Amino acid sequence: MSFQTRATLAAFFVFALVSAARAQAPVQTSAQATAPPPDNDFYAFREPAAAGDAQAQFALDNYYFSLRFVTLEYLQALTWYRKSAAQGFAPAQNQLASMYEHNIGVHQDYKRAANYYRLAANQGYALAQYNLAAMFESGRSVKRDYRQAFDWYRKAADQNFSGAEREVGYFYQCGLGVKRDYAQALAWYHRAAGHGNSNAENQLGYLAEQGLGEPRDYVEAFSWYYKAAEHGNDTAQENIGFNFQNGVGVKTDYAKAMSWFDKAAAQGNSDAENQLGWMYEYGQGMEPDDVKAWTWYRLAADQGNIHGIRNLQALTFELKDRGQEVWQSTDAAIAQAQRWANIQDLHRRINEVEANARYQDAVTDGLVTKGKSDGITKLFNALGSAVAVKPHLEAEKYREEAARLRDELAQIENENRSSASVPAP
Repeated sequence: MSFQTRATLAAFFVFALVSAARAQAPVQTSAQATAPPPDNDFYAFREPAAAGDAQAQFALDNYYFSLRFVTLEYLQALTWYRKSAAQGFAPAQNQLASMYEHNIGVHQDYKRAANYYRLAANQGYALAQYNLAAMFESGRSVKRDYRQAFDWYRKAADQNFSGAEREVGYFYQCGLGVKRDYAQALAWYHRAAGHGNSNAENQLGYLAEQGLGEPRDYVEAFSWYYKAAEHGNDTAQENIGFNFQNGVGVKTDYAKAMSWFDKAAAQGNSDAENQLGWMYEYGQGMEPDDVKAWTWYRLAADQGNIHGIRNLQALTFELKDRGQEVWQSTDAAIAQAQRWANIQDLHRRINEVEANARYQDAVTDGLVTKGKSDGITKLFNALGSAVAVKPHLEAEKYREEAARLRDELAQIENENRSSASVPAP
């Protein structure tokens, strides 16, 4: 989830701080509760799972789930998760909810997701409480209700769930469902940071930089940003880059700014991609390069970044007015960012294609009656089987497409592993 971050507006606007865009909470896998079994323990889980052990069923399914982008039959995953969830095992209920919410192997169903989250949350399962709170915050399947969102975040936070502690801090900072209270926000961010939450570390840096709830202190701000950046937080990396780019709390240093933006962009940070476009367009620290500027803007725009979209449109119009062709550039940093985008897109497409295959399977199953052998049933079975041929073939097509996408993903990931990393600043 993104916290406060900054980005440039279109070419004719000045640089400005902008409020955070709160992204959808990421898919939470159940591995936090029970890790997938190592390969050599895989068969040890099958017998207790088949005997009805809910935790073994869940652990076995985590193994299948962890392989979903390599070789996974979603039917296996769903079967074991459902068996475990039917016995009231909260981690399995939460995982099924995540799959329904995020269209992973099943058709997206927010209502069913909320129901499963609630079943697990009512058992005190912190991750489900966090996910249910996110649904109330965003208004997915349920009416948006910041007070209920805050209450569920607080329940999870009281169990030392660092993501929820961070959210409680954010709600106090913004006055969502509670009275705005920067002292409380700082306290909860410190608590989350103490549990290793890099988003909370980044947010502590932002509050120190802005002087919210405490005197403005750039030294403290950078200290928190660097801690978060060392933990791999791309938003903190983008914040550091922005400050070096604009001389906020430090001397302007375009080389350092670009290096930090490169690190953030390599993780798909669209604000960093947009900032790199700006630097190349206006020659900040280098000769202007419209091709690289256009490419970085396009990468940001492809993720829906509003500033990237505006800057891409403005630069495209300007290039056309000059009679210049628009084309894409490649260098090491751009190639790495593009690979990241391709990997994320393939993950999404594989999940979606598998969900479509499962839907066609369900259509096929629903068309064929089972269990009776009288003449009427035999007739309906014969008719149903004929009608079911089409969805069955559609399911097979989706699975073939999933296999092709997995091969493409494996190739890109191999390229990603063999590529040189972006140099550290």
